[in-house]
Amino acid sequence: MSSLGAAFRLAWAGWILTREGVIAALPGDELYGLPRLGWRVARLLTRRRAIGRGRSERLAQAVARLGPSYVKLGQFLATRPDVVGNDIAVDLALLQDRMRTFPHEQSVAAIEASLGRTVGDLYARLGDPVAAASIAQVHWAEVTHSDDVSMVAVKVIRPGVRKAFFRDLESFFLAARLQERYIPYTRRLRPVEVTQTLAETTKIEMDLRLEAAALSELGENTKNDPGFRVPSVDWERTGRDVLTMEWIDGIKMNDLEGLRAAGHDLKLIAANLVQSFLRHTLRDGFFHADMHPGNLFVEDDGTIVAVDLGIAGRLDKKERRFLAEILYGFIIRDYFRVAEVHFEAGYVPRHYNVAAFAQAIRAIGEPIHGQPAETISMARLLSLLFEVTEIFDMATRPELVLLQKTMVVVEGVARTLDPAFNMWKTAEPVVGHWIKDNLGPRGMLTDARDGANALMALARQAPDLAARTERLSREIDLMAEHGLRFDPATANAIGKAEARHTRSGRVALWVIALTLVWIAWRLL
Repeated sequence: MSSLGAAFRLAWAGWILTREGVIAALPGDELYGLPRLGWRVARLLTRRRAIGRGRSERLAQAVARLGPSYVKLGQFLATRPDVVGNDIAVDLALLQDRMRTFPHEQSVAAIEASLGRTVGDLYARLGDPVAAASIAQVHWAEVTHSDDVSMVAVKVIRPGVRKAFFRDLESFFLAARLQERYIPYTRRLRPVEVTQTLAETTKIEMDLRLEAAALSELGENTKNDPGFRVPSVDWERTGRDVLTMEWIDGIKMNDLEGLRAAGHDLKLIAANLVQSFLRHTLRDGFFHADMHPGNLFVEDDGTIVAVDLGIAGRLDKKERRFLAEILYGFIIRDYFRVAEVHFEAGYVPRHYNVAAFAQAIRAIGEPIHGQPAETISMARLLSLLFEVTEIFDMATRPELVLLQKTMVVVEGVARTLDPAFNMWKTAEPVVGHWIKDNLGPRGMLTDARDGANALMALARQAPDLAARTERLSREIDLMAEHGLRFDPATANAIGKAEARHTRSGRVALWVIALTLVWIAWRLL
């Protein structure tokens, strides 16, 4: 029954996308066969009032009709230009996560259920919502500490959003399975795996305790950083469905006139923003991955405050070295070293030639160095770099794609503040300092210490590893003698799963087809 419901919801979503002209706006000239026929039919069924709109406007209208789950889907796909393409990713990134507020009484009920205390016990006052998004809305409130009253922001999960999202998620998985089954050339994009990633990231985002933990971690990492911070968390008033944090009195970074009127130096703010982002990425390996202007405030002293840390990115030390050496290699035009780093990190298969790869890197770098520094986009460079590495069979790295997307946004904000922003000059001190500390003598000592610790850990595990190796050897001998066999329960489960998968696919196709026929009949 759930497959039937997922099929109906998928058909309805397809109809909305068709009527709002989203499918017609796709590059259908590149399609052939049934997909091209479907694209042509979609063009005929597009609403008249949608025809004059741009693609991003059509997307926004369709998503507004489909609801919060599709807002989240669009925002997630905006972080995966490797899946949807750069142009569509840009359109999806423009989706505004603004939803209607839900009643005050529902917020009160959610807070009390999550924290097990009355709102009157928790807050001196709980005000009206000041912002509402697909997953939660934010209220202003007052908290009493001794004789002092302070203002706080209270983020509350939207009622029923988890149930609605996981219901729609069934449709997303169905669409992904159908795509893998019936559109073979898209299998390399791994649509089912992408949908699973969406499910995991949104599940994390819907637990506000995890966002609070991310704010706390970034706060500790940046406590000594000049000109950047995040709101402090009130853990006493934070639970799965509610997050209470410091209220930020500042000017939003998209209010350029307000920033100028307050006497802020916009060029200084732009440089501080980019250097802070690079510092978090390279030094800490943990960065705010949703740094659009609406999430950035500037306080009276020029300090940047970043809010809404539902999406965060992580890079381990290898990825940080990869990023730093690439950026620095482009800065000093050492293309062979940039190529070597790719091979050392294991991103490009060893059967390719380093010199040939360095030649491809030079094709990206030299045109950039021929331009004025203020017109060079680091985000564009990374985009070109990923295109080139794809030619050399570099596998998609989701963490690097998220980094690229965030860098596009951060650089765009900086150029809004300062149209002549020099990305390379601003980045060089941070990147150079990181390379000096981590790839110089000090970095070698750190690597040696880490290596020694790893050897000690391996030595402690040696007896257990020896026992596991002996068991594995016996199992391999038995397999060689008798072959690989499943027990009856396993074989039966595999058969049932395959039958269910095939049956649900057929049911979904029939339901979608019948729904579209019914819609077409109603239009006649």
